[in-house]
Amino acid sequence: MSAYIGTSGFSYPSWRGGFYPSDARPDDFLRFYGERLPSVELNTTGYRLPAEGSFRRWAEQTPPGFRFAVKLPAHFSRQLATFEERLRLLEARLGVLRVVAPQAADPGFVALLVGSLDPALRIAFDFRHPSWDDVKISPAVRVNDWDADAPFRYLRFRDPPYTDADLRDLAERVRGLLDRGIDVYAYFKHEDEPRAPLYAERLLELTSA
Repeated sequence: MSAYIGTSGFSYPSWRGGFYPSDARPDDFLRFYGERLPSVELNTTGYRLPAEGSFRRWAEQTPPGFRFAVKLPAHFSRQLATFEERLRLLEARLGVLRVVAPQAADPGFVALLVGSLDPALRIAFDFRHPSWDDVKISPAVRVNDWDADAPFRYLRFRDPPYTDADLRDLAERVRGLLDRGIDVYAYFKHEDEPRAPLYAERLLELTSA
């Protein structure tokens, strides 16, 4: 079991001097990030399908054991074959596919998507409409469902600021999952100030204490 804790995105010039070196070039942001944190959410994939070279570059710039959580918007469902092909370029660094679904509940959408993808993929559904609240989606998991019946959890922390007491409480819950053999993917919301990666580092520290 592993704790893959990080932030939503990494390409933020405003993090220079607080998390990245003050003279860091944007092309080096991910390399510096991967030296300190074990995972990141790729949000850029939510707006367009990046070229093959981007996926290869991301994999090359991160160390063994690093994991990417890749965003798939619902409107990309017609490009699933191509999207999955690109995902494979991350190889062992592919962690979870986060599917963002803003539409009203449609169990058929879940069944079609899950049935169209490699069953070995870890999928987390990020439902944005309340009509999904009572819809069962096993074997996939919901974002922020601490009690999912699955070998992993996908958590997004979106309400900064977090005190050290808050992070200690989160760490206790995360350790409880790890002790049960459950992998945890967890990401803090991006802010202009580099608080999110520092929260992630602190949570990692507390989780392993």
